[in-house]
Amino acid sequence: MRVLVTGGAGFIGSHVVEALAARGHEPVVFDVRADSGGDVRNPAAVARALSGIDAVCHQAAMVGLGRGFTDAAEYVSRNDLGTAVVLTAMADAGVRRLVLAGSMVVYGEGRYECERHGTVRPGPRAVADLDAGRYEPVCPRCGQELTPGLVGEDAPVDPRNVYASTKLAQEHLAAAWARSTGAAAVSLRYHNVYGPGMPRDTPYAGVASFFRSALARGEAPRVFEDGRQRRDFVHVRDVAAANVTALEADPAGGTLTAYNTGSGEPHTVGEMARALAAAYGGPEPLVTGEYRLGDVRHITADSARLRAELGWEPEVGFDTGMREFARAGLRGEEPGGR
Repeated sequence: MRVLVTGGAGFIGSHVVEALAARGHEPVVFDVRADSGGDVRNPAAVARALSGIDAVCHQAAMVGLGRGFTDAAEYVSRNDLGTAVVLTAMADAGVRRLVLAGSMVVYGEGRYECERHGTVRPGPRAVADLDAGRYEPVCPRCGQELTPGLVGEDAPVDPRNVYASTKLAQEHLAAAWARSTGAAAVSLRYHNVYGPGMPRDTPYAGVASFFRSALARGEAPRVFEDGRQRRDFVHVRDVAAANVTALEADPAGGTLTAYNTGSGEPHTVGEMARALAAAYGGPEPLVTGEYRLGDVRHITADSARLRAELGWEPEVGFDTGMREFARAGLRGEEPGGR
């Protein structure tokens, strides 16, 4: 299968390219890093790139939480306009198979259980609570403490920031394209992806990259809030394998199917920082109590559907992955530099 990988020179995209080649497919990279004409917002360039293509793995996106609302237009342009251009060109070219890089951020806060009221969905956390160090959401009905759990794909979506809103819009666009053309679309809702080749020192990098960059400078990783935020850290090679699995599957046409894509092993941000620091041999993490508006407290989703329906299984465990990541290079880091 000849597969166009948008964003194929990026962190996740480059691993997808390697995984596709290892499975005997022919990946074609389309990326602004590799080609000045590789902007997904350029209709002519996208149309040319789709010549002879059997499927598209759409990884190109502006990622991360960003810097408040000031870059909202840029997020919408790169993520949503770019996706619309790609889908339009695919419709014209008769390409009918898409795997989209989705995100678990579309859910907002995760699943919570209240002893009195069962499953509840707390609203955004108040600034006054965050300033006072009250980080845990409470039951919106009785104000009592909640127990976090796993979110399934059928849970209501509730994007809490600009990036999350654009990722959900990408799914809606892909679903509309699939219904219009009878094509098959899959969205892999990634958890916190980490691994070799992560970008360093940018406002859009993941928390694992920030911690690893700090250790490389000889500094303690700075852990926001109290470090007890629950996340699912999934290795980039497992995410790349999920993309290949989804491309090789035979999903139903005319619709978009979403799959949570995580390791299935929730860990706190503090646990991840300590594991990475220990593996690197650097200073112990510093819990700062700082916070970012738009961040959610706990988000760990259930990836059982991807395992059951497509047979994908993650292979890189948390401890093994952190030890490897501690030694691996970051994008933009000097070769061999610590």
